[in-house]
Amino acid sequence: MSDHLDALESLSVYILREARAKLPRLAALWSIGKDSTVLLHLIRKAFLGQVPFPVLHIDTSYKIPEMIAWRDRVARELGLDLVVGTNKDALAAGMNHTLGRVTCCTALKTEALRQTVDARGFGGLILGIRRDEESTRAKERVFSPRDRAFAWDPSDAPPEFWDQFQTDCPAGTHVRVHPLLHWTELNVWEYIEREAIPVVDLYFAKNGKRYRSLGCAPCTGTIDSNARTVREIVEELRATRTAERSGRAQDLESEDAFERLRASGYM
Repeated sequence: MSDHLDALESLSVYILREARAKLPRLAALWSIGKDSTVLLHLIRKAFLGQVPFPVLHIDTSYKIPEMIAWRDRVARELGLDLVVGTNKDALAAGMNHTLGRVTCCTALKTEALRQTVDARGFGGLILGIRRDEESTRAKERVFSPRDRAFAWDPSDAPPEFWDQFQTDCPAGTHVRVHPLLHWTELNVWEYIEREAIPVVDLYFAKNGKRYRSLGCAPCTGTIDSNARTVREIVEELRATRTAERSGRAQDLESEDAFERLRASGYM
């Protein structure tokens, strides 16, 4: 297992350094979940213990409160340049999940992200998504160009054979970088265990329930679980046949809901 994790880590660090060398005005997207927290750890490995660009969190105002408290504490401890993006106009107009989860995610996540990227002039975003999370993400590339409106067309994605990444894009292209694309959920937890990476307590079982995937409180459910430690989560995942995002309401709203969200610029 150690050799496998070393190989995953090595490729991710290479991708991060390529992104830093080739793309202007980078930021790392931090959802506070396990994947983007592992991503922060890898960024610090790649850059001598530092995070040399801003860390962006999109706050819908509906996140589970423990997530925000954990975010703020870790940001202070690591000295992160934390940028919090919020679509204040949509919230003031009453946007919430009862208006439709695709509608709500578009306004409070995708549009908030677009506003923040435009305001700060970020040319590239580093995200912690993985191919095994969801079928639409399986179509992604490590270096994934978007147009100026953030629209993504998976049928027009650049080839990436033998880890040869296309990093030269026309001026003004918005680029998403995915250093964890080749990881699995199990890999992530094995790496968390090996590296002793702290994660928010919501992942650990209390009274027979825990979160497997984190999002907004109204749209994220728990799973039945007695896994109270990282080791127990690893063992649980080795036996499970349930999809990772089965507790995320936006994924279940309609058959193509998540694909529509991602095509328009969702994380």
